[in-house]
Amino acid sequence: MAEFQIPRLASGGLITTYACPSRCGHCLYNSGPHRAKRFMDRATAKQAARTIVEQGCSSLHIGGGEPLLDPDNLLMVIAACAGAGLFIDYVETNCSWYRDPGQAEALLARLQDAGLSTLLVSISPMHNEHIPLSRTKGVMEACRGTGMRIFPWVKEFLPDLEALRPDVKHGFKEYQSLFGTDYVARIPSRYWIHLGGRALELFRPYLPLHNAKDIAQDTPPCREPLDTSHFHVDLDGNYIPGLCVGLAVETGDLGKPIDQDKYPVLAMLLEHGVGELLSVARRKHGFEPRSSGYLSKCDLCTHIRAFLVGTVGKTSRDLCPTGFYSQY
Repeated sequence: MAEFQIPRLASGGLITTYACPSRCGHCLYNSGPHRAKRFMDRATAKQAARTIVEQGCSSLHIGGGEPLLDPDNLLMVIAACAGAGLFIDYVETNCSWYRDPGQAEALLARLQDAGLSTLLVSISPMHNEHIPLSRTKGVMEACRGTGMRIFPWVKEFLPDLEALRPDVKHGFKEYQSLFGTDYVARIPSRYWIHLGGRALELFRPYLPLHNAKDIAQDTPPCREPLDTSHFHVDLDGNYIPGLCVGLAVETGDLGKPIDQDKYPVLAMLLEHGVGELLSVARRKHGFEPRSSGYLSKCDLCTHIRAFLVGTVGKTSRDLCPTGFYSQY
């Protein structure tokens, strides 16, 4: 078999927790209140930050889940990164933690004292299903009051959200009644969303589907896991290759050839592609692809891996974190 290695790291982030008060329909990592309320510990934070710097990356963001579920933990992770010489570009938040201006400004001041200068504030109808716009705007106002820079992601959705009451949550049916029944189908053209994780379930009813046979025949080996332009390392020290959620490499194995015995699914995808994974899953485990079809090879790959973990009970170091598969 060919030999593969994760290249030097370019740009990425830390996932300090998969826990989140929201269960947003587009979440790549299947975060939500059903995930264990665990957070990255100090040893993992230090080791991850050190490895990321050694592998060529000098700055990153912090996300989740919702990292501000535990502000003290977030402050510890920021300090661990600073100790390794790793700059924090921004911290992502859905603003679920907002209660009042004084509480928000006090928390932001603590983050600023730790060296954080920018907060990415999530703004979308997916978030608004779970978070009232009033909280989002409250956090942005607190940022202005403390001098914290705001990275509004994505501010173009603000007019949509402002068309509805700001003090309550709103579902997609309300947006469809205002902006048309094709509202959800148009979201991917307005907002960069990788169609993985929970986004597969959200957008599958609205977008063209392809049968598994055609995907398998037309798809070359998967090299996306070797992309380091948007990597993540999670609270357990899992390096998530590319945007391939549910696959993992130990951070200690970065900079080394990928061990095909330790990471059999990842190695198969890299050398042969999802067609080989489909063939093996059908032949050895009785997997049958969905007759209705798939959005993409990533959709098919996720379905196969979820079957292997959830139905077959297959375990391997690359099929992690197992919590990702719990919703399937």
